[in-house]
Amino acid sequence: MRPKLTESYVEKTANLDLNMVFVKGGTFNMGGDDNESRSNERPIHRVTVSDFFIAQYPVTQAQWKTVMGTNPSFFKKRRDASANPVESVSWEDCYLFLDKLNELTGKKYRLPYEAEWEYAARGGEKNGKSKFAGSRYVKDVAWFGEEEGSTHPVGLKEPNELKIYDMSGNVWEWCHDFFSDYEADIQTDPRGPKYGIRHVCRGGSWEDIADSCRVSTRYSYPTSYHSKTLGLRLAHDIF
Repeated sequence: MRPKLTESYVEKTANLDLNMVFVKGGTFNMGGDDNESRSNERPIHRVTVSDFFIAQYPVTQAQWKTVMGTNPSFFKKRRDASANPVESVSWEDCYLFLDKLNELTGKKYRLPYEAEWEYAARGGEKNGKSKFAGSRYVKDVAWFGEEEGSTHPVGLKEPNELKIYDMSGNVWEWCHDFFSDYEADIQTDPRGPKYGIRHVCRGGSWEDIADSCRVSTRYSYPTSYHSKTLGLRLAHDIF
């Protein structure tokens, strides 16, 4: 039997250079606990997540094009845009991408579950209790508030405690889960409801205000929705 992989690694298949970070599981308080938190961030509840992997960066335009052969991004004509996050992709598009990626690599990549996303954004076991992913100061870690701006190459701002970049700002990131209100119950590896019409997205974007870039901020869109502020980050289970 192959031993479990519990170290960060780089997916080199087809020169994809996908940097995957091992996240040791643990228990945390999920949700917003300050005056800025919105009603859909409450109640705060205890959640335990198992070990998993999450990508160090959002999927870039170059990586999407390598897998799909096309680039749907609104900002693809910008100089050096291949290193910018892919955007203008729906949740459905993401899983078409994942199907092809998994066929190419032989692995089982997926979108992160919402609890995994927030746990990783908060720094996992190294939780720094920051408002944003890696800092109390949004400008340290996020591209945001650019009404006439665009996405930026990944990895230029500071990382969080797990050396993960751009979890605040740059692009919103789709999660696997259908959106639902929080419950106060203690949970282990929550996966969201089985049915719904809107999927969770997290992290804020280049055009949003700082409040949207907080690690507890939640939003959702219909499965087929596209936006130049909306991309994805990969995850997968331990194998």
